Amino acid sequence: MTTDLKSKITSMFSNHKIGTLATIRGDRPYSRFMLFFNEDLVLYCATNEHTHKIEDIKANPHVHILLGMEGTSWKEPYAEIEAQASFEDSADLKKKFWDEKLSEWIKSPDDPEYLLLKLTPSVIRYHEKAGSEAEVLK
Repeated sequence: MTTDLKSKITSMFSNHKIGTLATIRGDRPYSRFMLFFNEDLVLYCATNEHTHKIEDIKANPHVHILLGMEGTSWKEPYAEIEAQASFEDSADLKKKFWDEKLSEWIKSPDDPEYLLLKLTPSVIRYHEKAGSEAEVLK
């Protein structure tokens, strides 16, 4: 792993917050837009514990994430991420990653139905722009 590649990825993670999270539901992929937060290379998403994605992840914890390139240009960096999903219930992390944008689905950082998805990457394919060859971090 090059420090330069890790630095590019963590910078992109910090600057691009909206992406897609795909789970497997009944042998078929199911994607939805999510708001992502990160600590180094680990991604987190806030969710309500009663959503379908929780059921999906309990059945199969392997997920796929697209993050970056938010539609303003084809020349923005993006990443394709294969990750292992788990559940995080730490009050400190839930407060740290709380955002008012979540209040439509989760009342507050203290909402008992608020759960964080912890997404630990196994492979990250980083692209400088659409059509560029991926730099791979495993």
